[in-house]
Amino acid sequence: MQEESYALMNRLLKKEYTVLLETSGSQSIKRVPLGVIKILDLKCPGSGESQQMYWGNLNKLLPSDEIKFVISAQADLEWATHIIHEYHLGQIAKVLFSPVYGSIDPSILADWILQKNLPVRLHLQIHKLIWGDRVRGK
Repeated sequence: MQEESYALMNRLLKKEYTVLLETSGSQSIKRVPLGVIKILDLKCPGSGESQQMYWGNLNKLLPSDEIKFVISAQADLEWATHIIHEYHLGQIAKVLFSPVYGSIDPSILADWILQKNLPVRLHLQIHKLIWGDRVRGK
């Protein structure tokens, strides 16, 4: 969404930095330079933003990229499971499940992942575990 980010990514790549771009997935990633690791957030229905997804991004992902689902309830888990199978996401990129902080306990999400034998990694937002919802530095 910020035009200057493309030039920045290119400059960082030329200096041989590892460059990661986390995106909400609402915009096309076709202009993201090759070599940038993309972390695509697929919005679950519980977020209220799943209709804003640009699904064409799935065709632009590489095995070095990541797809992240933020799960707020079992309905989100069922939806994400369906999307993983429908689009064969486990074969495209790494798949991460994160629990919505304060909505679902990470141990419950871990149990669901194990019960369904899903090809995903549990991803915790460490900053939320350390600081909760308060603003860091205050």
